[in-house]
Amino acid sequence: MATPAAAALSMKLLVDRKARRVLFAEAGKDVVDFLFSLLALPVATAVKLVGEGSVAGSVGNLYASIDRLDSTYVQPGAAKDALLSPTVLSPAGGASSSLLRLPEPSSVEPESFYRCTNTSNGNCRSYITDEHGKSCPTCRCSMTTAAQYLSPARSDQQTARGAAEGLVQGVVTYTVMDNLAVTPMSAISGITLLNTFSVRDLADLQEKTVQLGHDEGLAILKASLESKTVLTDVFLGDKKAPGGVA
Repeated sequence: MATPAAAALSMKLLVDRKARRVLFAEAGKDVVDFLFSLLALPVATAVKLVGEGSVAGSVGNLYASIDRLDSTYVQPGAAKDALLSPTVLSPAGGASSSLLRLPEPSSVEPESFYRCTNTSNGNCRSYITDEHGKSCPTCRCSMTTAAQYLSPARSDQQTARGAAEGLVQGVVTYTVMDNLAVTPMSAISGITLLNTFSVRDLADLQEKTVQLGHDEGLAILKASLESKTVLTDVFLGDKKAPGGVA
């Protein structure tokens, strides 16, 4: 089942109009969570999203080779589809899935465990199995009595809450550089960056708010694999994504 399209995210770009480049961007938690979540995408998922022919290097050829490989050459029981369409786990499943329209992970049935039906022999209690009907090593009786596994509830709650809330704190504004380096923003850091870029005339600078939807998300993913000027390429390039800076 495909994930419903999410509302577009937004961030502010500081553009050097004379040099036609993005100096840096001001972004909130939602954008930063999305950018960081790209690290958790499986390589095959990234190739599938941007297109095997659009990936720099040779990874696209690997993907195409497996895709075209006849089942005659695949080992019995080998999961070819698991390589082509691997499951995307959190944090990517939380921050990226809606923007990139990734399919939701299929629900996994809880694993069942069994113990020996013989309750008179204390040694039988030492064994547990996930195979229904397996012979008990002690008395050879069938192990068919259901045993319940108790997972650490607190850990599960923390994991679920973390996946829902993303990675970074939401009370902070972040600086995203053209090469996607991310740091917490402050007034001092902004001034330092302007000095770093040797900005002489503030009139050359322009602040623009851009939207990040599905197309922009894919463009950022693709550019991040082949460029160190991602924001400039995506929002100021000749083939800029919708919502880019004119």
